[in-house]
Amino acid sequence: MSSRTRARRPRGAVHTVSIPRQRGRRGAQPFVIVVPEAPSLTREALGFIGRALWKGRRALAPTALALLAFAVVGLLHVMAWWSSLVLAPLAAAPLVWWAVMQVRRPGRGTVVLWRAGLALLATLTAAWAAFAAGFGPLAGPLELVWLLMWIAAQTTWLIVRRSH
Repeated sequence: MSSRTRARRPRGAVHTVSIPRQRGRRGAQPFVIVVPEAPSLTREALGFIGRALWKGRRALAPTALALLAFAVVGLLHVMAWWSSLVLAPLAAAPLVWWAVMQVRRPGRGTVVLWRAGLALLATLTAAWAAFAAGFGPLAGPLELVWLLMWIAAQTTWLIVRRSH
């Protein structure tokens, strides 16, 4: 095979094959054929997963927040363990919010249950963040608590989104 008709870059993303000039056409440019390389099976699978995640990005918001919180708390543990002392008082903030809401806008029935559930989940999350920043997110039962909170938040999010 002539060097003029072989692919110039055999390992690139695009193969270019140049056909030499035809006789009798001295001023004409050569023909160039560009053949894109077929993506690998891994690339196709990753593309499918990426498109599915992008399509459902609003439904997976709690998952993204849970992963972000896990990473941030891990960094806090490594860089500044004392940050747990700052995060610990914040665990009481959702309970204060619940008490203030019950005084300002008293609710009944499901309203009180939703407020209490959200306050409990937020309190548990803040307490987990404080403990994880101090001891590490994988210490003891903290990873199981994170997993259960993530499942609860994701399930609640999907239920609330469906009802509206």
